[in-house]
Amino acid sequence: MTNKAIAKVNPLKLLTLALGLSLGASVSAAEPQPAFVEESLEAYNQRMQWFVDAHYGMFIHFGVYSQLGGEFKGKKMPGKYSEWIAANLEIPREEYAEIIKDFNPTQFDADLIVSTAKAAGMEYLVITSKHHDGFCLWDSKYTDFDIGSTPFKGRDILAELNEACKKHGIKFGLYYSVLDWNHPTQVPSLQKTTPNWRWGRTYLRDGDTGEDHETYVTYQKNQLLELIEKYDPSILWFDGEWVQWWTVEDGIDLYNALRNASSHVIMNNRVGKRKAFEADFLTKEQRHFDSAKVENHWEACYTMNKSWGYKKGDNDWKDASEVYDKLKDVNAKGGNLLLNVGPDGNGVVQDEAVAILLEAGKMLKANPIEKMKPTPTKVPRLVEGYKAKVKTAINVTPGI
Repeated sequence: MTNKAIAKVNPLKLLTLALGLSLGASVSAAEPQPAFVEESLEAYNQRMQWFVDAHYGMFIHFGVYSQLGGEFKGKKMPGKYSEWIAANLEIPREEYAEIIKDFNPTQFDADLIVSTAKAAGMEYLVITSKHHDGFCLWDSKYTDFDIGSTPFKGRDILAELNEACKKHGIKFGLYYSVLDWNHPTQVPSLQKTTPNWRWGRTYLRDGDTGEDHETYVTYQKNQLLELIEKYDPSILWFDGEWVQWWTVEDGIDLYNALRNASSHVIMNNRVGKRKAFEADFLTKEQRHFDSAKVENHWEACYTMNKSWGYKKGDNDWKDASEVYDKLKDVNAKGGNLLLNVGPDGNGVVQDEAVAILLEAGKMLKANPIEKMKPTPTKVPRLVEGYKAKVKTAINVTPGI
């Protein structure tokens, strides 16, 4: 079965899941927590040093949803985040998969994007290799729902960005979603009728601990190891871990596998459940800490307008002063700012976004910002006291 297939599910089994496991049923804490790969505080500090010294990064949301711009067959999606269009309009999997036949961002210019980030004062970049819709921005040997199945086949966006980052002295990072609407193991929740909720909190067809769990976890791990081998990223940036079936234990296992594959990669705390994980750094979305977080490295991600992915008519831009002030406040409290751009279906970042970034870059050059640097006293792993809690999958509100 390919990932484009629509999963056939027994309705009674789904109803059982809806009324049982996915209403927050917990499991006994008797089983011991799996151990993280060992690392000294000195080794952790050395691995994190470039992130600690950095102030500012570029986030890029780009995928097959970018060519839709928040509209599908004349219907505008509800909600502000266009990358959620498959869920919000409940586009059937097979129908959504057909969209890749028209995905051909020939105007994507990696050097222009990275040189803009450099001129803006940014020190690293993170792009969505796979968002919640499951579309892979690289030619993966584990799925045909990827850029290798589009008219754009033959070009490698991630490799082009990676090379441009090396050229301009910028660290290269990859976003990857745990949640995957395209994978046949995952089906929508029945708890509510709201599409955003149903697809934002997928179930596994055979329950949280059945064969589908192993199938998808293996698929995901293989893809991430493939990304490390092909692109050697400095950051793996996770999201979508709020689904009930993704556990703290799953996060630890994945973290260990990726750390063993790359001695230098750093990961955000969403590799595991965000309420339980602190490794390697904390993530704040569309907000940030009110005061300095002295013992943890952290990052706040914000959009430049309303949506993360490109959305037609989304012109509510932050101006350059607002960007500069946001960066200054985040840095003063010990964090990095990861500011998002959303190229359109042709691969072009909007002129407004470029102008704002360059103007903010001039302000930053004229008035450099001093960052408060946290000083961890131990290697961050799980939130203090977490082991005393029940062993369960922790639910959180879906985000980007």
